[in-house]
Amino acid sequence: MEIAFHKLPENRHDITVRDRKGPDVRLPAQPTGPTMPHDLVHAAVETALGLEDGFWGAMARGATFQGFELVEPGRHRRSGLKVLRRGGDAVLAAELAVNWAYRVWRGLPTEGRGVGRPPVSQEALDRTTAPLDRAAARWSALAEGDVLVWRWGADR
Repeated sequence: MEIAFHKLPENRHDITVRDRKGPDVRLPAQPTGPTMPHDLVHAAVETALGLEDGFWGAMARGATFQGFELVEPGRHRRSGLKVLRRGGDAVLAAELAVNWAYRVWRGLPTEGRGVGRPPVSQEALDRTTAPLDRAAARWSALAEGDVLVWRWGADR
């Protein structure tokens, strides 16, 4: 599966996803955030942790998430909701792991009231640092209008 992150003006981006089970989809322009797109963080962390059943793994299997739309209008023969029904718990667990890894990577508080226990081990967190550094460097090297292509299952 190919994930194309398009860097747009005003700290925004959009995403196009091709070569997956199911039709090609795109996420219209979104705010990028302080360092890089949240879904790029997912790609880096899920890859580093070997999470094949997280957000991008589910997307590769044909899941459809809110906000994504078909690249070419038409009927979606296989409902992406079926994929989510079967693997939704794993996608949620990946979301928690990704958010925690990103929080640690950014140096944000990981202790205190309302923070909770880490959803991943320190050893797992250590595996995410370099991939997040590389993803952030790739993103920041782009000029507006450029595209970062992530090949799910191949990029590190």
